[in-house]
This record gives sequence, structure tokens and C-alpha cells, in this order.
Amino acid sequence: MTTPTKQYMTKTGRVLSDDDIETLADEVAGDIDVDALKPRRRGRPPLEGGPADVVPVRLGASLRAAVETRATADHTTTGDVIREALRRYLDVA
Repeated sequence: MTTPTKQYMTKTGRVLSDDDIETLADEVAGDIDVDALKPRRRGRPPLEGGPADVVPVRLGASLRAAVETRATADHTTTGDVIREALRRYLDVA
């Protein structure tokens, strides 16, 4: 009695032969850049070396407009303008 062999199929339903599997194995047997295979982190990059807290702040219409105008003029974001203003006001690096 012979042992049944397992069939491998692609997503499209094509049955892979032993030769196909050998060819695929030979392709991946070379040098593999493991770092390139690692999944990349999602989300925003950390600020100042670690995760950041969200602090909700209410701004009046004129202050909000001023922040947005400054962000546009500096080619940056409103968050960057607010963080820089707080650093300067609090004398924090």
C-alpha cells in the first residue's frame, strides 16, 4: 500500500508539482534579508523618544485660526506649532 501524497495548491487553485515546490525552495534558499521581512510598525512615530499622551484643549476661533495660519506659513502641522509654543513658554527643550 502506498502512502498518499499531499497536494499543495495556490490561491488560484493550481496544483503544485514536486518540481514546482523544489523551484520555490531553491528561490528562498539564498540570502534572505530578515529585516526586510519583519512587519513595520503602524501608527504615528513616537515623539521625543517615547509614546505621547493626547491632551484635549479647547481653542477659540481666533486662536485656532492663528495656529493654522502659522502652521501653513511654517509648512508644518498645527500640533507642531502648539508643541513648540508650549516648549518656549515652559522653557523646556
